[in-house]
Amino acid sequence: MKIIIAPAKKMVVDPDTFGIDALPQYLAQTQEILNQLRRLDYPAAKALWHCSDKLARPNFQWLQELDLKRQLTPALLAFSGIQYQYMAPDLFTAPALAYVRDNLRILSGFYGILRPFDGVVPYRLEMQSKLPVAGAHNLYDFWGDRLYRTLVTGPEPIINLASQEYVKTITPYLQHPKQLITVVFGSLVNDKLVTKATLAKMARGEMVRYLAEHNAQTAADVTAFDHPDWTFAPGRSTATSLVFIYQK
Repeated sequence: MKIIIAPAKKMVVDPDTFGIDALPQYLAQTQEILNQLRRLDYPAAKALWHCSDKLARPNFQWLQELDLKRQLTPALLAFSGIQYQYMAPDLFTAPALAYVRDNLRILSGFYGILRPFDGVVPYRLEMQSKLPVAGAHNLYDFWGDRLYRTLVTGPEPIINLASQEYVKTITPYLQHPKQLITVVFGSLVNDKLVTKATLAKMARGEMVRYLAEHNAQTAADVTAFDHPDWTFAPGRSTATSLVFIYQK
């Protein structure tokens, strides 16, 4: 089984908690993206990032200095947004760490696809950013089917815990559409299922931890997610969409 998640905007440098296993698989392509980013002047970079001067200024300065092979942090620890905080990988047991090493993949606009212990540096770039690279109009075109081909090694299910922005790098290339199983975390509002972003991010992190701790191998294992705030809703689920409803 493969599990896909999105990265987080917030990143940290932590070369000490865990060592890295390897460099990212598409580092040459990442260097192409970096070269293109460095061609932007400050106003263009700020516009690409859609952020304030307070965030854009240090990120623009960092862009000129970063080295893709120095001061590396394992990807699983480098991202520190809500999902990763609730995943709490620094507290994983050795078997859980082995599980995510084999099964978890992080989709990234900058790096393409990451294994948990690939060494990365902080960056700011969303997959949907309109950045032309190497003749491609945007990052979706640039990465093409490479991420899908790297992710899929056989008929095993792909458990989708990523946001729509990132899963769009996989869905156009699915050879077996039923292979992708999306986990939906929603709240009932007037009997309609509504996804609340913060709650969903928290639940996705906790789901990864649950799957790792329980050595999940099948979609049925996913439905057994045991959490006081979330209940599996078989009546709202399908073979390719597993729905959990918030109970608070």
